[in-house]
Amino acid sequence: METMEHQNTRTGATATPGNVLVAFLVGLCLLLAACADSDVSTDAPTDAAADSEPDDQATDSDSQSESDDEGDSSETVAATETVSVLPSDYLGSYNLADSGFGTMVTVTVEGGTRTIDTNALPDHDTGDFPNGGNPNTISAQDLTWELPAEPTFTENGRQVRTSGIAVNGVKFEPGTAETTTCDDGTTYRIEALQGIYDLGLDFNNAHVQPTGEYHYHGISELLVDVYESDDDLVHIGFALDGHLIFYSKSGAYESGYQLSDTPRTGDDCEASFPGGETVDLDGTAADGTYTSDWVFDADNGDLDACNGVTIDGQYVYLVSDSFPYISRCLNGEFTEAGPGGDEGGPGGERPAGADDEGAAPGQDQASGQGPDMSEAAAALGVTEQELLDALGGPPPDLESAAETLGVSVEALQAILPAPPGR
Repeated sequence: METMEHQNTRTGATATPGNVLVAFLVGLCLLLAACADSDVSTDAPTDAAADSEPDDQATDSDSQSESDDEGDSSETVAATETVSVLPSDYLGSYNLADSGFGTMVTVTVEGGTRTIDTNALPDHDTGDFPNGGNPNTISAQDLTWELPAEPTFTENGRQVRTSGIAVNGVKFEPGTAETTTCDDGTTYRIEALQGIYDLGLDFNNAHVQPTGEYHYHGISELLVDVYESDDDLVHIGFALDGHLIFYSKSGAYESGYQLSDTPRTGDDCEASFPGGETVDLDGTAADGTYTSDWVFDADNGDLDACNGVTIDGQYVYLVSDSFPYISRCLNGEFTEAGPGGDEGGPGGERPAGADDEGAAPGQDQASGQGPDMSEAAAALGVTEQELLDALGGPPPDLESAAETLGVSVEALQAILPAPPGR
């Protein structure tokens, strides 16, 4: 090191015949004195190295400061990272910028809050959009999410629409807005990952909302490829409650959900989107097409009802290859808000215990806030809170609400005055 070299040059001397004896005697005295003093090293190079340590530390500190100013992810993470016993390079502040895919993400961890500024463009290939099942085009967003950086486990699962944000700034949203409603008013929420209805998902188990926002409904192998290491667990995101989201490459953790053995009911069931065929579901067996086909069994699998598990003392969520794929409830403390902090906005809060159909899989339907709005929300495939948030007002903004809900203004107007039974 440079400091050490300077010190060695400074203490070096040129030997001459006239001073050899004197130098020998002086050196011997110094050696004896050093041996008598236990706090002084007898190794000159070690002394030089020890003397150089403060300078080296100052150099590292200066480098750290410069790196923080420039937004270098590795140095910033070291300065602000949260605690995890599981592998991750993204526990602290970091920046992602991929000119090829257009990805722009800035994550800042400060004061117990993880702030994610993102344009929601993934850092990997996507399918073609629009396509036959999804008419929307991917576009850059301007979103800000604020999550707890120090999560608190409550064991009081709350259902959510948006579960969390991937490391690359793309959101996880397992449920859909599509439903099938039967002539007796029974409504089934259609799952994204099924083989009956074409919802236009690509090879990342993702598609695009009317706003242009790309989002994941299940695991993306390309997302895993970008962030994997030699470890089995790959850190791929952050839940809204602050707990980390992982994927197990070996499939070491199995979901606790299984198909219901209760036959469905309902005839003349019609899908909520154009082109959906009318089907009779009465007496048919659950096959995973609808959310209510699945029930949770605490004795089955390794993951809890929110697809979480404690590993080495740390509670985390797993994205699984089977239902629920991505967590649909969260066990930590959080104030749910959409990007920018709008309470109940995109991914807005649902009633406790309610999923996309108003009930957690295998549980009773949650009570609504009013019969009219409950029925209208069911017909639109959203929760009451999501419908109210979309309408805004008073007065309600029907044009904006229709765009948010993915229906025409005329269809929305037809639903609101005389909402169908559930």
